[in-house]
Amino acid sequence: MSEAVTRTVTTPPGLLASLEPLLREWLPRQRWFAGKGRPVTGFDLVAATELLPAGAKLGLYHLLVRAHQPLQRGPGRQEQPGDCYQLFIGVREALPPRLAPALIGHVSQGPLAGRTVYEALHDTRPADLLLEALRTRARIGGLRFERDPRQEIRPGLVPRLMTAEQSNSSVVYGDAFILKLMRRVVPGINPDLELPLALAREGCPRVPPPTAWLVADAEDTAGPSHTAEPYVLGVLQPFVQGATDGWELALRELAKGQDFVSEARAVGRATAEVHTALARALPTVTLGHVQMRALVHGMTERLEAAVHAVPALQPYAEDLRSAYTALDDLASEGRTWTAQRVHGDLHLGQCLRSPAGTWSLIDFEGEPARPLAERRMPQPAVRDVAGMLRSFDYAARTTDPPQPDWAAHCRAAYCAGYAEAAGRDPRTEPVLLRAYETDKAVYEAVYEARHRPDWLPVPLAALRRLASADPT
Repeated sequence: MSEAVTRTVTTPPGLLASLEPLLREWLPRQRWFAGKGRPVTGFDLVAATELLPAGAKLGLYHLLVRAHQPLQRGPGRQEQPGDCYQLFIGVREALPPRLAPALIGHVSQGPLAGRTVYEALHDTRPADLLLEALRTRARIGGLRFERDPRQEIRPGLVPRLMTAEQSNSSVVYGDAFILKLMRRVVPGINPDLELPLALAREGCPRVPPPTAWLVADAEDTAGPSHTAEPYVLGVLQPFVQGATDGWELALRELAKGQDFVSEARAVGRATAEVHTALARALPTVTLGHVQMRALVHGMTERLEAAVHAVPALQPYAEDLRSAYTALDDLASEGRTWTAQRVHGDLHLGQCLRSPAGTWSLIDFEGEPARPLAERRMPQPAVRDVAGMLRSFDYAARTTDPPQPDWAAHCRAAYCAGYAEAAGRDPRTEPVLLRAYETDKAVYEAVYEARHRPDWLPVPLAALRRLASADPT
């Protein structure tokens, strides 16, 4: 491909209909599928792009499909359309043994009848094509491959699909780049591109700057916004070679009986530097009583729903509620807080330590299950702090017996490191910090009760502590 290649493509009629019986079975088995527990009853085609001709030895389709599923109903809940997913569908006569784990199925009808389709990211040729398209700023159908012209992308880097992803998929190219591909996508500005770009403009070294990104122009009339906003589908960033994520490193130190205090302090400094840069790069707002009342109302509603879903919370419900009423009381007295853009889903697994000992923050998408507009709202920076404090608790309770003192020392060190870089210690806002940590632990209790009952004692232990804390 030459620079800024533009290619018009056509999609054969009946493509989705030919794939639908296979996708109904395959899609719910994927780790990144968000609608588990409900059958897929059909699909809408949001967009389809032929990247390699299906009639050749190897074909490749890029699809955006909206999955239909029976809707869960509840008090006050409105029906929402199904989730939209990004798919990379490879087409071959037969799969070589190395691609057997990627099999989707054998097509029996339509334009691909008699061919075998599979998850193409497992295959080096399709992965090569994505990097080359980003390198050359290609336009293929409704897909736009954009990049920062100041950063070089070398051709010929060997791709490998990472296997540890859950809500997304990532391909590493050589030891130079990592391409994160969103699977469950929504139209609009994705903070996983927006925030790292803003931080790069500020010269913040704590977040790898986006090198290139993939965007789709697609009109999704079944989507929640009924608009033609573009979809951000993937982001290419420098790969931190030899890096270890904070969760793995913390568990390793725990297993050796070592403390994690110096690293926790360094992570605190990194978090504060990112927060400071975001506050410079993007607008901040002041939260007064009206805004805080709405925030407290949301926290209280989540607590009530959690008590209903997890009966083990009932003994602590009244004292946990006081974490929120104490915050509302401060706001009613005229206290205000600053809100800014934040990471939104910060924990040890979102922090990378390079072999040189430098910490970086990654994955600014926020909680994928939350609406995009909510994920892009300014919030008190302490929300990220609360997430990290909960993460130290989780790490300390993976051991037998649990190590609560280890967590307490890490939590203190993290806040101290944050104060060194930000000039303010999160612990000087005990009411705000307690409210956010309580809200996070309540969310964890519901999640663990539904998905990992053996882990439920972890948030319950935190909620017992938070329930007994002095509201002032």
